[in-house]
Amino acid sequence: MRRIALINQKGGVGKTTSTVNLGAALAREGRRVVVVDLDPQANLSLHLDVQARSGEPSSYTVLLGNAALETALRDTKTRGLRLLPANIDLSGAELELSNSFGREMILRDALEQWEQRHRAAHGEAPADYVLLDCPPSLGLLSVNGLVAASEAIIVVQTEFFALQGMTKLVDVVQLLRRRLNPKLEISAILPCLYDNRTKLAREVLGELRTHFPGKVFARAVAKNVKLAEAPSYGQTIFEYAPESSGASDYRDLAREVMAMEARDADLVARHGAPKSDASTSPRADAPGATIKPAKPPKTKRPATAAKQPEVSTAVDARAAATAQSAPAPASAAAPERAPLPAVAPVLEDLPDLPPDAELLPRYVDL
Repeated sequence: MRRIALINQKGGVGKTTSTVNLGAALAREGRRVVVVDLDPQANLSLHLDVQARSGEPSSYTVLLGNAALETALRDTKTRGLRLLPANIDLSGAELELSNSFGREMILRDALEQWEQRHRAAHGEAPADYVLLDCPPSLGLLSVNGLVAASEAIIVVQTEFFALQGMTKLVDVVQLLRRRLNPKLEISAILPCLYDNRTKLAREVLGELRTHFPGKVFARAVAKNVKLAEAPSYGQTIFEYAPESSGASDYRDLAREVMAMEARDADLVARHGAPKSDASTSPRADAPGATIKPAKPPKTKRPATAAKQPEVSTAVDARAAATAQSAPAPASAAAPERAPLPAVAPVLEDLPDLPPDAELLPRYVDL
């Protein structure tokens, strides 16, 4: 059972959209998927048209130990896709659990107990994938998600500020791996909201591929209005607009994720060894493809060049010469853009943090 946390401390980068639609794409490929909503805003639950009222079984009651995880799961409209919903009660979980012993491992323990009970009763894991939608922060809820997961996918928007927090986020993951979860690894980086019409987006994607070779998905998720409209109808992109480019992006992304199934013995035994799929490689016009700079268009010279009007007087000649030699106004000069921020080095080459580093002083006793 692969447990994958989708994370980024920055909001609005596509974590929830990717969790829902990646989970739906995997379920449509025959995988048993559970998505976990760890955000008090409950956007993941609303996206799947599920509203957990206060007091009902949810991720909040599971974290507080008031409900077993399997009793809080909800079915969705997509066959094979189940949801552990959230509600506004989750906003008080960090305060209520602040003095609890082992508060960073509560969700991991709940998932392991659920798996043990299901294996004892049915002889197999209860799901193939557990996707954890972490909130846009590095608080206790995100720490629980990262400690419960064995893999992390960093969802990155292909814009300038997306690279700003990459170094800190990678450092946090490395710190949690050393101190709380030795199995945790960054399995991939998912570029979202990609617009191949802009030079900046192509530069950011190129920087990610340069500094994290082999870690960036071949398929980037492009900006698509259908992806933004689907949550308002409580549907996945495959229900709302199955022929859209957004559906195609997440379908290809699911194939890339399934190509990594060799790391899980249960998935290999259940579905066989993963096969390499040529369709996962980026097309020349795909959002994740490497785009060559466009050549300037060629200007055809007319067969007969028009003659310039003759200057009738010496005064007009001097005025024309002055206008041609005058410098362009200052406002016409294009402003220089600030250089892209430096991102973290390759994951395997990250140095150890000093022993007095305190990245999560409020929630983790290091």
